[in-house]
Amino acid sequence: MNYDLNKPDPAKKPSIWRAMKKMWPLLVEEKKIIILALLAVIVNSVLNLSAPRLIAHAVDTFIVGHDYHGVLVYSGIILIIYLFGLLTSYTQIRLMGGVGQRVLYRLRNQIFNKLQSLPIAFFNQNRAGDLISRINNDTDKINQFFSQSLVQFFGNIFLMAGAAIFLLSLNIRLGAATLAPAVLLLFITLTLSPWVKRKNLASARSLGGMSSEIQESLNNFKVIIAFNRRDYFKKRFQGVNNENYSAAVGAGIANNTFTPIYGLASNLGQLIVLAYGIALISSGQFTIGLLIGFLSYANNFYNPLRQLAALWSSFQTALASWDRVHEILVMENNLPIIASSAVGNNGSVLEFKNVDFKYPDSKDVLRSVSFNLQKGKTYALVGPTGGGKTTTASLMARLYDPTTGEVLLDGRDIRSYSPEERARKIGFILQEPVMFTGTVRENILYGNERLAAYGDEQLEGVIRKAGLEKVLERFDQGLATKLTASGDAVSLGQKQLIAFMRAVLRDPELLILDEATANIDTVTEQLLEDILRNLPPSTTKVIIAHRLNTIQNADEIFFVNSGEVVRAGSMDHAMEMLLHDNRKS
Repeated sequence: MNYDLNKPDPAKKPSIWRAMKKMWPLLVEEKKIIILALLAVIVNSVLNLSAPRLIAHAVDTFIVGHDYHGVLVYSGIILIIYLFGLLTSYTQIRLMGGVGQRVLYRLRNQIFNKLQSLPIAFFNQNRAGDLISRINNDTDKINQFFSQSLVQFFGNIFLMAGAAIFLLSLNIRLGAATLAPAVLLLFITLTLSPWVKRKNLASARSLGGMSSEIQESLNNFKVIIAFNRRDYFKKRFQGVNNENYSAAVGAGIANNTFTPIYGLASNLGQLIVLAYGIALISSGQFTIGLLIGFLSYANNFYNPLRQLAALWSSFQTALASWDRVHEILVMENNLPIIASSAVGNNGSVLEFKNVDFKYPDSKDVLRSVSFNLQKGKTYALVGPTGGGKTTTASLMARLYDPTTGEVLLDGRDIRSYSPEERARKIGFILQEPVMFTGTVRENILYGNERLAAYGDEQLEGVIRKAGLEKVLERFDQGLATKLTASGDAVSLGQKQLIAFMRAVLRDPELLILDEATANIDTVTEQLLEDILRNLPPSTTKVIIAHRLNTIQNADEIFFVNSGEVVRAGSMDHAMEMLLHDNRKS
């Protein structure tokens, strides 16, 4: 399955209406508040539309007749109308501001939960900085549309529709002439909208690319300093910054394209009203009050239309951001849970049956591989770098699924286990240990529900029972030692020790160690080997290592290379196979 967000499936790109339909579930919980906000908008529109008619009547009746009392009375009525309009406008702003923030909260939760459900293949194909940009920047643009633009959008539509009705009802010919420029605007808007959306999408993607570059540079800053390559990363950042600048300028131009066009249409509409209206007054078919009212209604039609130009750009920006968010939300995990199917256990804890595997856009890594691991034994995987050892271990832990074939865990297809069941049965110490910001306690109990409620004293007792107390002594403040996600507070070897404790304390049936002792000293390595020997007799261990002393006590050795996993027999035979392979390469 293609998880590369930079190569999305065009068939999954939502249209405007499909995008709005997909976005609607985010608003369902806010339906009552949105209805109240729309009611406030409708009342506001009615109030604003009633004022010009009253002004026209006051001019033709009271000003022409020199009835200044009537002018004052109508002025007071119109002032009250405008004050109520101000109140309703403030009400809808307050209501929709809360809606936008709650939508933002739910959307970010939805995206993050989706990311949690996706497999490692997804994160291998996408850059962390771009994902962060989608969660932060793109969702914020969607929030701005919901909180600031959505109700204004509908409010302007109501105001325009009402103004158009009044224009046509006062004088259908003059009204039709006044509205004529709007027809041209509709055509221009429909023509340019896809271009505006493309420009905003390009801007959002370039911002994601820049976020990725910054995130990678900060993560690799030690390497930058060590190799004195600030110039290289400065050049790379300059490149993505220039790209983002160009894309942002393009999006800015696109977003502001409608404003002058709509302004021109507004001016044309008012010129038409004045020219045609004066001609009608000259022929006695119109009054000065109606002309003033007509100009007000023309403004009530074209001013919202000019606002719609900015709102439409905001809508296109939100749609472009929604496309990027939607690409994540429609992703499906390619590691589904299938129905349990017991094949029969031949005494093995894990078995490969005719397994083939390849990464996307890559050649086969494993071909027709079959072997089984017996309970309580220790197995070693040896072979040249890039031969497929880590891939084989990843298939054992179901970080990936075979392209073809089956992996059986305790006689059941490993795909039939829930992630929780599988994590209880299989412990995996990765080649690159992962730390989380917090304490040593929080890191070693990560995902361990069985021990999560234990107090420090109880947990220390479990650690002593597992023979890990000497490992814990390597940290100055024991369980309370502070750690950061970057792991800068501790050494690489200490991080590996934490990963070791995290896996061992789960009491797994199968423990996989991928170069688990590569970053620790000889004394600590001996300590860990003693702990491994003291694991329950039923624990099966799979060790990937290049140090001979790490694998010399294995019950069985497998040689992994060129798509094959074959039994190597003795240590000497395994070394002969490795040397032979090195001479061939």
